[in-house]
Amino acid sequence: MRSLPQTRTPSRANRGVIENVKRLIRQPLFVFFAAVLLSGCSSGGSAIFLKDYMDSSSETDAMPAIRAALDDCVRKKASKLVLPGGIVRVKPAKAYEEYQYISNNDPSMKRIAFQMKGMKDFTVEGNGTELLFSGHISPFNLEGCANITIKDLTIDFTRPFVSEGVITAVGKGFFEVQFPEYYDIIFREGNLQFRDEDKEIYPYSSLLEFDKDRKEVAYHVHDYWIWTESSQAVEVGPKRYRFYREDYGDGTVGNVLAFGASSRNNPAFTLLDCDGFNLTDVKLYNCCGMGVIAQSSKDIELLRMDVEPTPGSDRVISISADATHFVNCKGYIRMIDCVFKGQKDDATNVHGWYMAVEKVLSPDRLLLRWKNSGQYGVHFIKPGMTLEIVDSQIMEARDRKVVKTVDYLNSEYAEVTFTEPLPSEVKEGDVVAEDDEYPDVLISGCYIGNNRARGLLIGSRGKVIIEKNTFHSPGTAILFEGDGRYWYEQSGVRDVVIRDNVFDNCMYGSATWGSAVIAVGSGIPDREHSRYHKNILVENNVFRGFDNRIVNLYCVDGFTFKGNKIEFSDADYPANGTPEERFIFKNCDNIKVEE
Repeated sequence: MRSLPQTRTPSRANRGVIENVKRLIRQPLFVFFAAVLLSGCSSGGSAIFLKDYMDSSSETDAMPAIRAALDDCVRKKASKLVLPGGIVRVKPAKAYEEYQYISNNDPSMKRIAFQMKGMKDFTVEGNGTELLFSGHISPFNLEGCANITIKDLTIDFTRPFVSEGVITAVGKGFFEVQFPEYYDIIFREGNLQFRDEDKEIYPYSSLLEFDKDRKEVAYHVHDYWIWTESSQAVEVGPKRYRFYREDYGDGTVGNVLAFGASSRNNPAFTLLDCDGFNLTDVKLYNCCGMGVIAQSSKDIELLRMDVEPTPGSDRVISISADATHFVNCKGYIRMIDCVFKGQKDDATNVHGWYMAVEKVLSPDRLLLRWKNSGQYGVHFIKPGMTLEIVDSQIMEARDRKVVKTVDYLNSEYAEVTFTEPLPSEVKEGDVVAEDDEYPDVLISGCYIGNNRARGLLIGSRGKVIIEKNTFHSPGTAILFEGDGRYWYEQSGVRDVVIRDNVFDNCMYGSATWGSAVIAVGSGIPDREHSRYHKNILVENNVFRGFDNRIVNLYCVDGFTFKGNKIEFSDADYPANGTPEERFIFKNCDNIKVEE
C-alpha cells in the first residue's frame, strides 16, 4: 500500500493567505460561482492505470487485471484507461463472454477482452503497449458508447488464424507443403489439423497461393474452397504434407500456400450503436475476423491505423477477413493515412442492410426475413424509421413508408406494420432497407493492397471522397456493389469523387475478383431499367499497370472521367486485356470520358 504524504504546518505568511481564502469561501457569491464551475466539469475525469491492477500472474495473462481496471473505470466514471507499455499477454479463459450476432461475421459465443458498454467520453491510452492475445478472443467490443478514443497500441496473436506453408512440389492433383517447425500439427487418417500452445484447433476452409517475394497473391491465382473438414493429405516428411484433390496442382514451388480460417468469430474492434469513435496510431497484425466492424454507429474516424502482417515475420497474411466494414452507419466515416495490407479480404465495405419480403400479411404489414445468414440476429428496424420498399429486379425503391410496429420473431424473421398501406405491387422477393441518413465517407492518404480480393466496396448514399491513396489491389480497386439476391447489402451511390489517387498494377489476382480497376458489381436482374448508382467523378488519377481494363460500369446515371493519366506497362506482370476493354459501359446514361 502506498503511504500518504505527511501533513506540513503552514508558515505565518501562508496562514494569512489561508484565512483570506476561508473568508472568501464563506461568501454566498463565491459558493454560487464554484457550483457553476463544478457543474460544467465531468463527473469523473480521473485516469485508471492498468499496471496498478497487475501482479506476477499478469505476466502470463493480464485478463483479470483488465476486468478489474475496466470495472473501476465504470464505477469511478474515469475518463481514461492507461496501459503500461511493453507486452501485455491476454488469454480467453477469464475473459468476458457473450453470444453475439455481428453483421458479416459468424454468430457464436465469444470471449471478449475489453468489454465496453455504455461508456462515454473515454480514452484507452495505449502508451505503446503490444496486446498479445492467445486463442479465440475478441480484443475490443463497444456497445452503446459515445466519444471513445483508442490510441497508440498494437494487437497481435501468439498463433495466427491463417496457417501458412511453403510449396515444395506440385503435380497433377496435388500440392506438397512444408510447414514451419514451430507449428503444432495433428495428423490422423489423412486429415491435418492445426492447433496452438493450449491445444485449441484452428480449422481452415480454403487454400490460396501467394508470391513469396512480393508478398501478394500469385498472378491470376484462384481460391480453392474446402467444403469438408479438411483436405486429404499424406505425410511425406517432418511437417511436410502432400494434399490431394483433382483440381490441385496449379502452383509455383517456393511460393506460400495460405490455409484460410474457416470462420469469422473474433473481430478486433466491434461497434454497435456507438456515437463517436476514434482509432489513432493502432497497429493490427492479426485477428480471427474483421479488423473494424461497425454497425448502426455514427461518426467514426480511423487515423493512421495499420493492418499488415507482423513486421519481421515471413508471413504474407495479416487478419483473416476485411480490414474494415461499416453497416448502416451514419454521420461520417473517415480513414486517413491508414495501411490496409495483407488482409484475407477487402480493405473496406460500406453498405446498408436489405431484409427480404417473405410474405405480404396485409395491406400494411409484412413478414420479413434475413436471407444472408451473416445478418442473423440484427435488429435494426425500429418504430418511426423510414424504410424504402425496393423492387428486387431493378433495385430501386417502389415507395418509402414509416414503421409503426416491429415484432422480431427470432434471429431470422420479423413482422413489420407500417403507418399506411403499402403499394399494391409489393411482393415476395422484394427487399426493404432503412432510408434515412447515410454516412459521408472520406478515405485519404491510405495504402491499399497485397490482400485477397478487392480494395474499397463503396455503397453509401452520402458524399464519398476517395483521394490521395495508393492502390495495389489484386482485384477491382473501387467496386460499387449492392444486391437483393445474395449478400443483401444496400448500396446505390449518389455522389462519389475519386481524385488524385495512384492505381498501381491492380487486377493481378483472380479473375473472379473484378472486371476492371473501377467497376460495378451489383446483383441487378433487370439492368436495362435500372440506374442504381449515380454521379461518379473520376479525375486527376494515375492508372499505372499491365491490365487494360480501367472502367467497367452498368446501371449508372452520371459518370465523368477526366484529367487522368494512363500508363500501360507489362514490365512487372504479363499484359492482360485489350485496348477495347479499357472503358465498358452498359445500360448507363450521362457518361463523359476524356482520355
